[in-house]
Parts: sequence; C-alpha cells; structure tokens
Amino acid sequence: MAGPTIRQLTVVKTERITPNMQRVTLGGDDLADFPEGQESGYIKLLFPREPADQPAEPDAKALRPIMRTYTIRAFNLAARELVVDLVLHGEGEDAGPASGWARHTQPGDTLSIAGPGPTKLVNNEADWFLIAGDMTALPAISCNLEQLPATARGYAVIEIIDEADKQALTVPAGIDIRWVINPHPDQPSTVLADAVRAVPWQEGRVSAWVACEFSTMRNLREYLKRDREVGRGDFYISSYWKIGRSEDQHKADKREDADAQPAG
Repeated sequence: MAGPTIRQLTVVKTERITPNMQRVTLGGDDLADFPEGQESGYIKLLFPREPADQPAEPDAKALRPIMRTYTIRAFNLAARELVVDLVLHGEGEDAGPASGWARHTQPGDTLSIAGPGPTKLVNNEADWFLIAGDMTALPAISCNLEQLPATARGYAVIEIIDEADKQALTVPAGIDIRWVINPHPDQPSTVLADAVRAVPWQEGRVSAWVACEFSTMRNLREYLKRDREVGRGDFYISSYWKIGRSEDQHKADKREDADAQPAG
C-alpha cells in the first residue's frame, strides 16, 4: 500500500488573528494536485526532530518527523495556497512543536505536510444544528458554519481562552453563536459541556457536531447518546486532544475508548 503523499511547502504568510490563534498560509507547486473541497478535513504537519531528541544509534522510528494534526481552514488551488489556524499553547519549553513553530515561523520557511484526511461535516438535511468545540476545533467549526444552508437554524457553542479570541464568523442568521470563556484550557473543566447542555433542545431531527478535549468529548457523547438519544448517524463527536497527553498518547487513549464503546 502506498504511503501518504508528502508535500514540501513554503510559508507564504503568518499572522496573529487573535491573541491565542496564529494563521499560517503555506504555498508551493506541490499543491498543484491537492484536492479541492477539503476544508474541515485535516493534514499532518511534519516537524524534523532536533538532534537532542535522537538516540546515539537511532532506528528508523526515532528518525521519523514529529507529526501533528491540523484542520484545513482554507485552500486556493489557483494560488496553490493552504491556510492552517493553530492554537498557541504555552511558550518556550512548555510549547508543543506545532505551537512553537507557529509562534516563530516566518515567510520563506519550509515545512512538509501529509494528507489530506477526510472532511467531517454536519448533515445539511437536518431540521436543526448543534455545533460545539473548543479553540482547537474552531477552524473546523468555521468551515461547517460556512457551508450551512441559508435557512439553517440551531446553535454553535465555542469555548475560547479569552474574550479577544472571538472571531467574526460567516454564519446563517438562524444560528445562535454562544461563546464561552475558559482561561485555563490545560486544566479539567466542564465549561463547554455545561454550555452545550444549557442549549434549548429543539423539535425535529438534529445534526450534532462536537470536537474538543477528551474528557469533554466523553461528557457530551454521554449527553447526546443517552440523555438526548441522538442516533449514531446524526452526530459526529471527536476528541482533538487530551490534557497532559502527547498526540501519540492521545491517539492510543482514543483507540482504547472507541474499543470500549458498545456496537450500534
């Protein structure tokens, strides 16, 4: 089986769009065959390992780049440019590889990516919509909101770190945006879950879309499945990260959690 397509890109532009979100535009001829319509899907950002991170006699696995998963916020095939929004977690040694890179990268820097992975969008045939997530999911939430029909109604509940992290979103008039503030996302919290549970439940078929921290995901999965009895085909829910765990550790936790879920 062929491996994922690796593309070598160059930073075209970088800008701080809110205090805790950096937008990086990547470009290059390697995007000439990148598929269109993948907004809300994901790519892998590939960061070379520092020499200090490698053992004296590294094996092939130790030499692999560090991979981090990010949402495709926008793509322009004609310009061969791809936009990624990155949440800024910590500073210095406390920052992860992607966050540290996002803070300091400059136009002309190069970076490899892999992907894209599949898009995950709400079902536009639903009677109403419930979309929720934290700042890591804000790019995908934005993509979902932008493709909703003009007549859509429902709620988008978005957890941000600071009041200044609110973004101007393109959204149908019938969607109520509810911003909630959590200044300490690296600590256990029910801020987002409580806000989602407080949304007035509507009549008709819902299409729910939720992406957030692992513990909050489990909280809201229980709410949607058991309390609201939303059918499996009517909601998408995923954890994008887990407090205190690396991406690889989080992936293992997600697999274990998924395996423990009853079928159906």
